[in-house]
Amino acid sequence: MHGVARKFFTLAILYAVCGMALGLHMSITHDHSQMPVHAHAMVAGWLMSAVFAFFYHLVPAAGSSRLAAAHFWLTAVSGVMLIVGLYFLLAGHAAIEPVVAVGSMVFYASILLFAYIALSAMRKPVRPAGLSPDGTLSGRLVKESIAR
Repeated sequence: MHGVARKFFTLAILYAVCGMALGLHMSITHDHSQMPVHAHAMVAGWLMSAVFAFFYHLVPAAGSSRLAAAHFWLTAVSGVMLIVGLYFLLAGHAAIEPVVAVGSMVFYASILLFAYIALSAMRKPVRPAGLSPDGTLSGRLVKESIAR
């Protein structure tokens, strides 16, 4: 795994570790007031970042674009704003609510950017392995079929 796929998977692992730690803390203390933070860390953080990582790993052309780099940074920064802000908001610090709002809106914008990247990548025609751009067999496949 390379490039933006690797960055997203690293981010996913960090979210998983933090989300699980928070879940364990809530279980041990019997205080589940931070359940929404745990859920956001595990779904918006771990799950979505892992999905993004595997998409970019499976579609390397999409991962090599500047838009993919922008997608990573928008997701990483806004996700941290959202989750950390939500933690403090639920702990009773109402003044942090604008940070949560901005984090949420930018996170949503990053999902819209991903939708654009993914849908654009899926619209491009896929060329089966071994075919030249003009649709004919590549030299290697012609040699292999003659050798048989």
